[in-house]
Amino acid sequence: METRPVYVDYNATTPLRSEVKDAIISDLDIYGNASSLHTSGRQARARVEEARKTVGLLLGSDPASIIFTSGGSESNNAVFQTMRQLKSDRNEFITTQIEHPCVLNSAEFTKQRGFKVHFIPVDEYGKIKMEALKSALSERTLFVSVMMANNEIGTIQDIKEIARLAKEAGAYFHTDAVQALGKIPVNVKDLGVDYLTVSAHKIYGPKGIGALYIKKGSPFFPLIHGGHQEEGLRAGTYNNLGILGFGKAAELALRDLGEYQKKTSALRDKLKDGLLSKIPDIKINGHPLDTLPNTLNVSFAGAEGEAILLSMDIEGIEASTGSACASGSLEPSHVLLATGVGPELAHGSIRFSLGWQTTPEDVDYIIEKLPPIIKRLRDMSTLKI
Repeated sequence: METRPVYVDYNATTPLRSEVKDAIISDLDIYGNASSLHTSGRQARARVEEARKTVGLLLGSDPASIIFTSGGSESNNAVFQTMRQLKSDRNEFITTQIEHPCVLNSAEFTKQRGFKVHFIPVDEYGKIKMEALKSALSERTLFVSVMMANNEIGTIQDIKEIARLAKEAGAYFHTDAVQALGKIPVNVKDLGVDYLTVSAHKIYGPKGIGALYIKKGSPFFPLIHGGHQEEGLRAGTYNNLGILGFGKAAELALRDLGEYQKKTSALRDKLKDGLLSKIPDIKINGHPLDTLPNTLNVSFAGAEGEAILLSMDIEGIEASTGSACASGSLEPSHVLLATGVGPELAHGSIRFSLGWQTTPEDVDYIIEKLPPIIKRLRDMSTLKI
């Protein structure tokens, strides 16, 4: 079989859907500042507010509770900063050991500022240990942040129950739903969250644009000061094209959620079954049921992840060794280590994340090309299987 390009790194980022690209192109000439009162400004503002309404629909939120940001990292940092600035007798934060680096680093920064931070462990499938969470919650707890779905292994947390426990303890609750959006239902009212983070480039929208849901009445202090944009909560000239692209991507994600889940889960299972049948001594990471439909994380004993990745890339297969945000790090995945996977096996792990453009032929190609790659690397390795 000839070498062909196969992209299976959709959890890192997604291409623009054709409808999103068309929407952006059609509005390229809407250059007005959305804060201006003249005709061009009002025209741009109308597009911004239409997109806000659509993103709100996808999240089950009132549009007024949505503020646009530059992406997930900014949204998450803004919530942590808000909590650090609150005048409260409570001074304890809770998060998990498997969060995205922007949450973990925000939590570490918070710890350095004198707050107590609990990092809740997870079980072998990446599920938060609920008894550990309950033990950490107290009248001193100010804030709890738990991601909805893990970007590396796909495990989905019971956010509704975790939020309920946090609220019962009198704490504010936030979830990073960047990887969940567009893949599973996300409804802020049903979940009972105070804050929720999303990003456009994970749902086939443009990069550099995200949003933060802030429940009415929840405190919020701007991370970026300046003008009056976003009701004074996030200064900076509106990213017109990014916002309208996000709106179109949200519209499509809401419309096509069921079809997306059916398509990607079938292809993921086909890939999983194919790899299990063709390659011995592999481990599937993440929860067997409560997992994103498109995500498959596999550990290959006796082979090193970066070597696997580069060998696949020569064959045109683009995947990931874990979070794209950790690319270049020589450390094994903190997520896999937290689930009890040993360092050597964690180093030999690959994340396949599928998407709209993935085909059965792409999966067949991976199943054909990967086994000889793993055999060759194992034959060269000094690691014992």
